[in-house]
Amino acid sequence: MEKNEAIFKDLAKSVKTQKDLAGLINQLMKTVIETALNSELDEHLGYEKNDKSEDRKSNTRNGYSPKTIKGDLGEVEIQNPRDREASFEPQLIPKNKTRMDGFEEKIVHLYARGMTTRDIQAVIKDMYNADISHTVISNITESIIEEVKLWQNRPLESIYPIVYLDCIVVKVHQDGRVINKAIYLALGVTMEGRKDLLGLWISENEGAKFWLGVLTDLQNRGTKDVYIFCVDGLTGFPDAIQATFPKSKIQLCIVHMVRNALRYVPAKDMKAVAQDLKAIYNAPTVGIAEQALDEFAKKWSSKYPNIEKSWRSKWDNLIAIFDYPDEIRKVIYTTNAIESLNSVIRKAVRNRKIFPNDDSALKLIYLAVNRASRKWTMPIRNWKPALNRFAIEYGARFEF
Repeated sequence: MEKNEAIFKDLAKSVKTQKDLAGLINQLMKTVIETALNSELDEHLGYEKNDKSEDRKSNTRNGYSPKTIKGDLGEVEIQNPRDREASFEPQLIPKNKTRMDGFEEKIVHLYARGMTTRDIQAVIKDMYNADISHTVISNITESIIEEVKLWQNRPLESIYPIVYLDCIVVKVHQDGRVINKAIYLALGVTMEGRKDLLGLWISENEGAKFWLGVLTDLQNRGTKDVYIFCVDGLTGFPDAIQATFPKSKIQLCIVHMVRNALRYVPAKDMKAVAQDLKAIYNAPTVGIAEQALDEFAKKWSSKYPNIEKSWRSKWDNLIAIFDYPDEIRKVIYTTNAIESLNSVIRKAVRNRKIFPNDDSALKLIYLAVNRASRKWTMPIRNWKPALNRFAIEYGARFEF
């Protein structure tokens, strides 16, 4: 086993192309298959190889026969163990089977579920009794980075009615220290009403200047118009949006606003304050919402002045929802669509206290999102009424 691991480490260092990677995976598959088959034969015979004890059974090993196994990345020549009585029936690769599909995909699948390379190493050991270096597994998953780069640079649709913007923070090794880095997310809703993650970007901290670069990237990849951006309360965010998509409306996430407001409120008043805030954002018109905010200020500003101050300072970017009927409000008044995606990502990174580099963080998050996106087959709720409303409002800008 130590000899095999040393060979794999040398191979891993030489991986420079997809062809090299395919060869490495096939070598890994050969080792795992042969190790597993020998373990199966040990179980069948009732003793391990080289066991010289007198009580071992009469049936013995009888050398090997070559066998060609076809995998996703080509053919692998293995040495299939035999027994003298020809009674051994392998389970991993039965006698009449010559194909083993998806072996490399299984490793990537385990990685996508948030398992570390050492976790995967332990799983392979448990399943196949094969000792494989975690460095080798890491090199296999490195192939994902090229896929991420192609995906990140793919052309986008010219119009997205809605784009949600947010970020999550992960810890990454850099220059001999551990620092927080922000992973920026742009989740679009297509004209068909389906969700589509437009890209992933990484930076040392969240800020309007970096968001400006993100939005410019969307433009450069073909997006010409966004009707509404739904964002959290980042300072300077509206300026970045207006600089790149000046015709777009901006809706700050009401859920974030309420959540931030309640940070100032003790438990005894929390329910009442939340109810009075609801009267603001559930108002049928802007005028009635302004009256509700005035009433809120009279009732609560003497105790919690920061809430009124925050809502008034951001009022222009809180009232886009009042331009639409209830069906569209339910789609845009909260960033729940991207919050749901964030929960998928956080679950995937939970086992990774610290990432060794930026690429490691990006490839895991990409894989987690890729898995989640397989369920994005249906339009978001209430989409048809929303699309009809967009068609009326945006006229010449509306294309379908």
